[in-house]
Amino acid sequence: MAAPRPLPVRRSGVIMPASIQDLEALRALTALFKEQRNRETAPRTIFQRVLDILKKSSQAVELACRDPSQVEQLASSLQLITECFRCLRNACIECYVNQTSIRNLNTIGVAVDLILLFRELREEQESLLTAFRCGLQFLGNIASRNEDSQSVVWLHAFPELFLSCLNHPDKKIVAYSSMILFTCLNSSRIKELEENLNIAINVIEAHQKHPESEWPFLIITDHFLKSPELVEAMYAEMSNPERITLLDIMVGKVMNEEPLARDEVPVFLGYAHLFASTFVDQCKVVLKLNSKQPGDDEEALVIIRLLDVLCEMTANSNLLGYLQVYPALLERGVDLLRVIHMSGLDSTSIFHSCGYIKAEGNVSNMAEGFKSHLVRLIGNMCYKNKDNQDKVNELDGIPLILDSCGPDDRNPFLTQWVVYAIRNLTEDNSRNQDLIAKMEEQGLADTSLLKNMGFKVEKRGDKLILKSTSDAAQP
Repeated sequence: MAAPRPLPVRRSGVIMPASIQDLEALRALTALFKEQRNRETAPRTIFQRVLDILKKSSQAVELACRDPSQVEQLASSLQLITECFRCLRNACIECYVNQTSIRNLNTIGVAVDLILLFRELREEQESLLTAFRCGLQFLGNIASRNEDSQSVVWLHAFPELFLSCLNHPDKKIVAYSSMILFTCLNSSRIKELEENLNIAINVIEAHQKHPESEWPFLIITDHFLKSPELVEAMYAEMSNPERITLLDIMVGKVMNEEPLARDEVPVFLGYAHLFASTFVDQCKVVLKLNSKQPGDDEEALVIIRLLDVLCEMTANSNLLGYLQVYPALLERGVDLLRVIHMSGLDSTSIFHSCGYIKAEGNVSNMAEGFKSHLVRLIGNMCYKNKDNQDKVNELDGIPLILDSCGPDDRNPFLTQWVVYAIRNLTEDNSRNQDLIAKMEEQGLADTSLLKNMGFKVEKRGDKLILKSTSDAAQP
């Protein structure tokens, strides 16, 4: 591809400033580089000329950083900078040769330095934001599918550029800087994030603020979740809203219809340990929902989300066995269910049961479904596990679970989860079957309730037998 011919110096008898000639030439190049054949035949000298214009125009930005009164004089320089970045951005699209030529001119270092100057200006004028965005797009394109360029971008951009851009008020700047981070990350660079946790936490915050942007989400799912060490370090430093955001993503990952890959199972066993230990240590924080103290809601909501994650993890055959033997997890679940159940007897408690089902659900209550999920967790942990079945019996958990059954608008599907838990508690366990049968004989278990739950009690000689009217449930 031949370079565009220099524009005439005179037009209508007026001498054109060099900057206007440069701008029009750059715009012509930008348009030409939309075509793959033009990108592939571009001479290296073009990129040197573009870099020279970029460097010269950057001087005005440097001056404005030293003297804020000069910001208003940046218009022509910003136009040139923007068009330089657009030209370079287009030249790098699916063109390894151009990526290499531009990288070897040290254009990446110049671009990163200029972007950091933009952030230093703290100006929100549209012309500056446009130049800022185009610079980030260029860095993303030169790094795309090019490991050598990714290394150079990382060398110049980490950590300052990401610290400056991931929390920027402009959502496009957040998205483009997230794109660069996603493109450059690999297993060794993830280790560097462990020493710069603010960057990782800023990604969580970016997803929280801009859930419609795919790049922060992909960084979390495709990079962060592959490193339990990073996530554990992040979790310890995050705010409660950030933890809730992470846990929501984790629930979605575990619930995914696609099973965990073989190499993902050890990773998620690490998460099972982290979330189970946190739940065991802090689960009673959820009771603070009754206190109405500032800040208690967020802390309690973390526990609610932890329970959601544990319910989904114990429904996963790869993770169930580990959690079934996790120390104190089952005991905490039964103990917390007892406290929640007793608290629900108080009509002023947030855990108070509504004795009727509304035509339309009301999810304004933060404790919505919490009791149901506790019963579900207990049921999952007792699935084909006699030790846990017996442990729930010893903790007087069976009468507690039966007593939890009933209409409750704040706990949709509570009855179904009670049925599920009782089935798992009684499967191949005559001791637990005998207990429920005796409760029915003594009037401690409602016969109609048992029938509705899919059970019936039969008397064979002197012995009472609890029978299920349907097949055993699956977790």
